[in-house]
Amino acid sequence: MTLSNMPKLVTVFGGSGFVGRHIVRVLAKRGYRIRVAVRRPDLAFHLQPLGNVGQIAFVQANLRYRNSVEAAVRGSDYVVNCVGILHEAGRNTFDAVQDFGARAIAEACRNAGVKLTHISALGADIDSESSYARTKAKAEKAILSLLPDAVIYRPSVVFGPEDGFYNKFADMARIAPALPLVGGGETKFQPVFVDDVAEAVARSVDGLVEGGRIYELGGAEVKSFKDILGDILRITCREKSLVPIPFFAASLLGSIASLIPFITPPVTADQVTLLKSDNIVSEAAKKEGRTLEGLGIKPTLAEAIVPSYLVRYRPEGQFTLSGKA
Repeated sequence: MTLSNMPKLVTVFGGSGFVGRHIVRVLAKRGYRIRVAVRRPDLAFHLQPLGNVGQIAFVQANLRYRNSVEAAVRGSDYVVNCVGILHEAGRNTFDAVQDFGARAIAEACRNAGVKLTHISALGADIDSESSYARTKAKAEKAILSLLPDAVIYRPSVVFGPEDGFYNKFADMARIAPALPLVGGGETKFQPVFVDDVAEAVARSVDGLVEGGRIYELGGAEVKSFKDILGDILRITCREKSLVPIPFFAASLLGSIASLIPFITPPVTADQVTLLKSDNIVSEAAKKEGRTLEGLGIKPTLAEAIVPSYLVRYRPEGQFTLSGKA
């Protein structure tokens, strides 16, 4: 094989994470060579079976250090950034990872003349009270100023076998006497399947997605937080109460939980702030075709996927009789 017909090299920052590993799998199936850029390459070797021998390689990169980012981008034909954090820990703050880190990747891509697809989040807002949403929006603005043809995706809550949303509350339902309805559970979500997000990313790498636009990726249905928790309890055959908790009380509990070392808080004050706003695709995005449907992707119903991986949370697993708790 000559250099002229060698498959393109795609560098995926955060490729070992939940969304990242699905992106790696879809790109590998398309025949791309993939460079997975992560802080701990030794913890990413589980990705190798997703491709052929030598198709997936690993490189160390820390978004807080520009030289490692530039080294990871060097020689790439395309770059995907799906690095993000749900809560801060140590030096991995929202500003460091989601703003500074995203800028560093965009600057490296600009300097190398490489195109970029960036994974942001629905709810990104430069004026938000949430640090998570604010840094996501600051990154989007910086990326488009550096790379006017970048593709930016804003997914809603992403579901799939390793997700941190359905699994979190299903696990909580195993031991907690009740599940919390933060703010009364009225917040609306549009959960999107991880494979649909990965396919959207792959199409941008294929060159089939118009750059310089922000796409909002939502699933097939809009559901309230209360309805989603109800679905989780039904699927896992658990009978639990749903207890409304005011936003201020949930925020206080989140702040206290965040102070406890060596544990991941079930909810943080910043996440409570996010729950004050709906997490659904905007009417403007629908009208302008900046959605999954606009990309030619039919959203997958959560009901078709979620039961397949929440079954392990039932009292007797897959052998639990329907309706038995």
